[in-house]
Parts: sequence; structure tokens; C-alpha cells
Amino acid sequence: ALEAAFKDKLAHTKSALDGKGTALIVLTNGPKISAYGAGGRFGWLHTKLGLEGAVQEVEKSTHGEAISFEFIKEANPDILIVIDRLAAVGRPGESAATTLDNPLIAETTAWKKGDVVYLNAADIYIAGGGIQSMNRTLDAFLSAFTAG
Repeated sequence: ALEAAFKDKLAHTKSALDGKGTALIVLTNGPKISAYGAGGRFGWLHTKLGLEGAVQEVEKSTHGEAISFEFIKEANPDILIVIDRLAAVGRPGESAATTLDNPLIAETTAWKKGDVVYLNAADIYIAGGGIQSMNRTLDAFLSAFTAG
């Protein structure tokens, strides 16, 4: 029953994201930013949700590919998926929202449309793969892309 409910939620989330455009997954670590593609640590978001990567050639690394604000602006994702590492590990420092509050990021389609999804960092970064954490991750997308 748990597996069936998850598969239903996954299908519903994929449907809600259908046609929403390209996505870029970024992890902030204070002022540092890394990108993750379909073959990376958080790649299931691309593959299972049918999200085309805004950038096809992202280094396949556990720690992602170090990127800049310019990289994000040039990639111009329709959806920006954000993971705040400092929040996940309970360390002080610049939040993801603060790091990304930048004129170059503000020029992206995702930022202009408000399609920036801040995932629960502990769920995706620490407890990724657990059924509860995966359900809450899908809930974040459903909340952002469905009415009600």
C-alpha cells in the first residue's frame, strides 16, 4: 500500500510538472553553489519527474559541479530546484535564499515566474531515499505547481 501510494504521488507530481520546461538543481553551501544533473546525486528528480535538464553536461559527481551565478543565468532554467546544505547540516551561514538573491539569478525565467522550489534540505540531502523524505520532496513540488 505504501509503495502504491508513493507511485501514485510520483505520477501526480510528474503530471503537475509536465510542460513546465527545463530544470536546474542547485545546492548552496553558504555562498558556494553546485549544480546536479540527471546522472548525479539528486538525478532522480530529473528522471522520475520527467524534468529536462536546463544544462545537459553537468559533471556527474557526488558533490556536484561548482558553478557561478553566470552559469545559472546562461542556463536560464524554467524551474530552479534549490537545496540548502547549511540548513541540512544545521550550520550557520548564508541561506540559499540569500545566496540566490542576486541580479543575475533574477534574470532567469524560473525567478521571474516564481518557479523556484526550495526543497527541505534534510529530506533530500540527509535522508534522501527514505519514503517519508521522498514523499515530502514530492509534496514540495505539488505545493509549488498545483492549485490548492
